[in-house]
Amino acid sequence: MEMMQDESSDQFENSGRNPQLSAVVIALCKGMIDRETEARLWQQLLSLQLAVSDYVEILGLELIVDEAEGYAFLRARDAGPEQEKLPRLVARRPLSFHVSLLLALFREKMAESDASGGEMRVILSRDEVVEMIRVFLPDGSNEVRLIDQVDSYINKIVAMGFARRLKGEEKMIELHRIIKSFVDAQWLAEFDMRLGEYRAQLTNQGA
Repeated sequence: MEMMQDESSDQFENSGRNPQLSAVVIALCKGMIDRETEARLWQQLLSLQLAVSDYVEILGLELIVDEAEGYAFLRARDAGPEQEKLPRLVARRPLSFHVSLLLALFREKMAESDASGGEMRVILSRDEVVEMIRVFLPDGSNEVRLIDQVDSYINKIVAMGFARRLKGEEKMIELHRIIKSFVDAQWLAEFDMRLGEYRAQLTNQGA
């Protein structure tokens, strides 16, 4: 254990002269590191994990690494009551109701896939996504407008790193496993409350 701590300290102290450490930290500040698409950077992260954790800690950030799923990202540390809160480096992203709805539905799809013991990859077509969200929209919604709206929601989710479009198949997306870290039980419980309010609102509009 002492050897690991000493190694981490040496890497941290020499961080200004370690281009690999700089590259990993910069990539994490921009978003997540994915094992599948950034294999070299992923290996550098694993070899420098302790040093990266020490480095980002002084910025009020926490390194999250899921080696089983193959991704890593930074999140803000919760300051204790006796600690002065630092300015937030990793900004919170406000989500529209419909983007939140799709994330919840995607998380459910991923859970179903995991429970079935099937393929790890979860791939959906745009038509499948349209059908998933259609039941939550008012009756008689314009089909063309609905597809345009769903495309905009998907684009937002792809831009946030929760999904990616398949090469050569622009109407197909693959869900990223990182959804499991962000859409947790507490998030779903809070969203279920909003969903109940939304359904009540639709019922009142139809009355």
